[in-house]
Amino acid sequence: MIWKNKKDVSAGQNSQKNADARINPALKKQLKWGVPALCVVVLAGLLWIKGSQPKTVAASTSYVQETVERRSISESFSGYGTLQPANTYTVKSLVAGEALSAEFEEGDIVEKGAVLYQVDNTTATTNIEKAQIALEQAQRSYDKIADTRYVRADVGGVVYSLKVAVGDEVTQGQEIAVIQDSSQMVLKLPFPAADAANFSVGQTAIVTLDGTFETLEGRVTAISGSDVLGTGNVLVRTVTIAAANAGTLNNSQVATASINGVNSTESGTFAYQAEKTLTALAAGTVAEIYVQEGSPIAEDQALLSLMGEDLDESIQNAVETLRSAELSMENAQEQLNNYTITSPISGTIIEKKYKQGDIIETAQALCTIYDMSYLQMIINVDELDISAIEVGQSVTITADAVSNVSYTGTVTRVSMAGATNNGTTSYPVTIQIDDTDGLRPGMNVNAEIIVAETENAISVPNGAVERGGYVLVTKNSPSAVNAVEDRKAPDGYVYVAVTTGVSDDNYVEILSGLQEGDVVGVETTQSSYGPALGQIRVFAGGRAR
Repeated sequence: MIWKNKKDVSAGQNSQKNADARINPALKKQLKWGVPALCVVVLAGLLWIKGSQPKTVAASTSYVQETVERRSISESFSGYGTLQPANTYTVKSLVAGEALSAEFEEGDIVEKGAVLYQVDNTTATTNIEKAQIALEQAQRSYDKIADTRYVRADVGGVVYSLKVAVGDEVTQGQEIAVIQDSSQMVLKLPFPAADAANFSVGQTAIVTLDGTFETLEGRVTAISGSDVLGTGNVLVRTVTIAAANAGTLNNSQVATASINGVNSTESGTFAYQAEKTLTALAAGTVAEIYVQEGSPIAEDQALLSLMGEDLDESIQNAVETLRSAELSMENAQEQLNNYTITSPISGTIIEKKYKQGDIIETAQALCTIYDMSYLQMIINVDELDISAIEVGQSVTITADAVSNVSYTGTVTRVSMAGATNNGTTSYPVTIQIDDTDGLRPGMNVNAEIIVAETENAISVPNGAVERGGYVLVTKNSPSAVNAVEDRKAPDGYVYVAVTTGVSDDNYVEILSGLQEGDVVGVETTQSSYGPALGQIRVFAGGRAR
């Protein structure tokens, strides 16, 4: 032991005080707070080192025995979503004008096709009339131009002469044929005016042929209304008589007649009832002759047809003009229909934006309709689970807004298009709920889809089935006779191979390998942890000491 006298101590203390007095005040402040901080860092390091010490694990394995039983098992998938109506439609106006009527209110139920708005259609009605006139004009023009392809008989009769043949070129206005109607002959004779004034149309006349004096019966078809001075300065009226032709009369035959005992003052020459010279309405080539010379032909019947490029072009132009007029008419009619705005679906009016008397603008939303015949929702199913979801599967629906009530839905659509987010793909699944009492669009609901279920199935706890499809059974279980010899089992147990089926959160169906009365072992493991002695290491400078 070394002792120091008081003088030396005092001297040392005085020297130290002098040295302290020379220390910078800022440095003294740093030392005041730095020392405690260093202590905190050291303490934290020691605690971390202690917490990082390796621990020893003491594990013990035990088994809980469960008897194989039959039970109902259902495998399900759960998801959530928001309810939507079966269909939503926002009614928009295609026209502008004053709303003359809007006889519905929010909350009303409307049927498809029901009138919602009637808009003033004065302008559209005028356009319809204009389009109708243009269409009728185009139709008449087409009919006229298209008919120039044919030469038709203006009267019925016999083709007296035909002046062209197939292949002949004809010009517009060229004579084509002469048609005669000789079924009746017409005879115009003068009668004394005083007597003729008492004649009437339809009255019988006796016709006498000159030369043969043969008589025929005729009918009065016309009586002139004015008197003229005839032969011998006698006032006469012209009476027209028609007589049937048995084939013996022609337009050179002369005859007289008597009516009610009064004779004509002169004779006259028969004329055919009708005789018409047909001409071509357009230039072209004779394509086909339908009625030959000497053959009968009916009024308006086609005698022949023409062809030619100019003729075809004229007809095609008429066709296009007519079609354009038809489209204009259809468009005008469609525009008129747009002024009556009807409901596109059956449903409930959710929102009404325009009332009677308001001025509606084009493309404006007028009202919103929900089809509430059923509700639907969409849930997103993970790619790992989507293969188990199928159209037609039953779904149990619950809503927080409707307590103690569950609803039944059906999967109606499983989308093939998935959406990927953070490396995981999910697929939209649509669910329809028909019985919706208490539910409303916009509610958040939970859906549970039963993907598989079985009744009265042999089952064991999920934990009883080991990887590879093996189960521990007690040696005195009936199925122990099927033990797998090459697998070592705990004392009192043997392994048997099983085939599994449907499973839920707790149990799994056993399709083969077990039977009722078997007792299986379900492994339970208990572990204890503690620090391993001699494992504390202190690192300094990057190396262990």
